[in-house]
Amino acid sequence: MSSVAIVGAGPGLGAAVARRFGREGFRVGLVARDRERLDALAGALVAEGITAGGCAADVRRPEELAAALGELAEALGTIEVLQYSPVPHRDFMRPVLDTGHRDLVGPIEFSVYGPVAAVQRVLPGMRRLGRGTILFVNGGTAAVPHPERAGTSVAFAAESAYGHLLHERLAAEGIHVAQLVIPGAITPGHARKDPDALAETLWSLHRDRHGFRHYADDLDS
Repeated sequence: MSSVAIVGAGPGLGAAVARRFGREGFRVGLVARDRERLDALAGALVAEGITAGGCAADVRRPEELAAALGELAEALGTIEVLQYSPVPHRDFMRPVLDTGHRDLVGPIEFSVYGPVAAVQRVLPGMRRLGRGTILFVNGGTAAVPHPERAGTSVAFAAESAYGHLLHERLAAEGIHVAQLVIPGAITPGHARKDPDALAETLWSLHRDRHGFRHYADDLDS
């Protein structure tokens, strides 16, 4: 049995994706920093009939993140789908002229070291399966840099480049890599940016397996 691992799982998008993949028979692994919230979400999913479990980890600690994904794979089955979607810290969003080199350490750890550690941990299992999906979820600055949000603009650009390189290299192995850019905030009730609508989009990216970058909504909305 294979599983989906959601890095940055929370009560909004993470929970919606967990339920969407759970309906398709996937076991669900959850990763976030808050152990109590993880346990609550996993418990709610189990109560709905979805096999789920969580491991607490900080994405800025690559070894900790890799270990959490390893534990989830052992408990729930090989990770066939990895979603990397933690929400960036507010202090990553400084104006560009107020951003020094040390201010970029956190964003790079968050959006580059974390994804690389996660991918490296799950990739051997996907290769053994002969299939897999890696989904990167980013804000609008991944596509259009914003001078008031320098940290995420720089780090998301690097994450996007890494994802695109993976997309090109892994396609021949049956492993699909895609990015979903969500301009603005995730908005309950919005036709395209409601958590359930976004979860459906992410399921479609896994199912349909075409192209790298996709948009949840218009960039100027």
